[in-house]
Amino acid sequence: MAETDQQQDVKDAVRTAVKSGTDVHQQVKAITLKALTERQLDIENIKSVTEEVSKGINEGMATQGEHAREVFKQAATALDDALAIATEASKLAIEEAASRVNEYSEHELNDAIKDLRDMEGSFLDSLEKIAKGGNQVVADIASDFIAHAGQSGTAVGKQTLIALEALKDVPLISKKMIVSGTVSAASTLAKIGSGILLGIAESLQATHSRK
Repeated sequence: MAETDQQQDVKDAVRTAVKSGTDVHQQVKAITLKALTERQLDIENIKSVTEEVSKGINEGMATQGEHAREVFKQAATALDDALAIATEASKLAIEEAASRVNEYSEHELNDAIKDLRDMEGSFLDSLEKIAKGGNQVVADIASDFIAHAGQSGTAVGKQTLIALEALKDVPLISKKMIVSGTVSAASTLAKIGSGILLGIAESLQATHSRK
């Protein structure tokens, strides 16, 4: 499937989930995780999925009435939670890569760690676009959510802090690494993250199904 088709499918699925007003959090979280696992877990793909999910939320909100604020909160929190899980998967991928000293350079690992720092910003940027581009009601709701997130923090932001703390010694470890010069190393790192994320997502889905 072409990338543009994938993006359209993600946006459409999220829009439908939000419009339904039913089990919005679980639906949007599952859609987001599925989209992330179908691509390499690198920052560009994460930003792309985040943007399409946000567009779907914005479009789905157009038909919401008195429950609009709660529906938006469920949808935005679902995206936040999914990105927090992606952050955890990325951290585990970096830890695995750091242990494979002959395949990854310090530069590649440091780039991956830098990408982690961008995760919360990508989430908040996507909500800012809703606040600026939605109708007035949706814009106000999005602005309030962003303001609250700024005070209380986000799930992805908190997970990023945990990940960075766990990875603080990785640059020291990786100084001993041999620079492989393999252009596919960063891609392989993203694939490791995708595999880890898929495992986490399937575990969460199985847990939800048993409820």
